[in-house]
Amino acid sequence: MSGTPKRHIKDRIYDTYLARIQRGQISHTDRLVDTAIAAELNVSRMPVRDALMRLTHEGYLTSTTRGFMLPNMKPEQILEIFELRRLLEPRAAALATANLTQADLDALEGSVIQAEKTLETGDVESLHSASEVIRRTWIMAVPNVELRDTILRYMSQIQAVRFATLSDARSSQALIELQRQMLHAFTNRNAAHVELVLFRYVLAGEESYRRMMDLPDW
Repeated sequence: MSGTPKRHIKDRIYDTYLARIQRGQISHTDRLVDTAIAAELNVSRMPVRDALMRLTHEGYLTSTTRGFMLPNMKPEQILEIFELRRLLEPRAAALATANLTQADLDALEGSVIQAEKTLETGDVESLHSASEVIRRTWIMAVPNVELRDTILRYMSQIQAVRFATLSDARSSQALIELQRQMLHAFTNRNAAHVELVLFRYVLAGEESYRRMMDLPDW
């Protein structure tokens, strides 16, 4: 990283940490300290801080007196994001259907198989990883760039919620079945069915969260 032109350093740091956030590699207990990251990457503190401030401005991080962290969202904020997901994701997935390559479909199938295996193993981390691959694969095929970027922007804010709900056996069974239906609809290029399954998928996630938090139904 030290040999990178200065004008590109902050962009590369931004890309690196954005990817880590979106892959769930940064948890809500992690603190990102600019001086520590600068020392690790062997760069000056300023480009690191610029990158972290950009992530904060875009809603991926929040600034604290002891560093940067993922946003600590209240239940009502999370429910608002679920509402946003119900409005955006079904249509976005339908638009992505025709754009998925064979490699994308293979990745989806492999991840669904991985997810199904966790019904026996109970490996929540593996289920979370498979679910993230499924999600990112179809999102990156969405042709509407603004819609895709909007969805990506709130992905980091639901990581902890996703991990918690997948820990519940009842929730994970329902979501894995919907992932299988999603794969079938994508493979058949059936955009209308994809839209319906994605709506049910988001709804199932919200139901799991409400049950986990002992929140009232709609």
